[in-house]
Amino acid sequence: MELLDVFEAIRNRRSIRAYTGENVSEEEVERLIDAARWAPSAGNIQPWEFIVVRNEETKRRLSAAALDQTFIEEAPVVIVVCANQMRSAQGYGSRGTTLYCLQDTAAAIQNLLLAAYTLGLGTCWVGAFHEEEVKKVLNTVGAVRPVAIIPVGHAAEEPEARWRRPKREIVHYEKFRG
Repeated sequence: MELLDVFEAIRNRRSIRAYTGENVSEEEVERLIDAARWAPSAGNIQPWEFIVVRNEETKRRLSAAALDQTFIEEAPVVIVVCANQMRSAQGYGSRGTTLYCLQDTAAAIQNLLLAAYTLGLGTCWVGAFHEEEVKKVLNTVGAVRPVAIIPVGHAAEEPEARWRRPKREIVHYEKFRG
């Protein structure tokens, strides 16, 4: 299989909220997790945890906890990406708990999304959910914090590209004062 250019994947990946129902293989899931775990992390602590969900009832409960976003339960696989706050705290104290573990986990999520696109799979980064309810559904303990719910499947839609701010509005250059 020919792999896509990373810039093409970045520009063309879309949030997919409709799936064909075609299965996502264990091998594909493993490749997604492998791509995610190669993300950079502060001090190489790698605070991420991945919970792979295929059970219909669990997906239904995650969908309910995510403000009734029903497309979550329609995906063949859901990957819940969590941040292990204690792992980051051991290296960086409160900054590890409140910031680094979230930054690191977000990098892993982006790797996963881009890898999925490259494999011809559709995903959506879902961050709108009741965190305590998701923890209860997944029976996570302690400082393992759910950061994103990622439904994964074969896309049954082709959303158009959404508007992006022009670079002139978001890029700022430091002015040297010599």
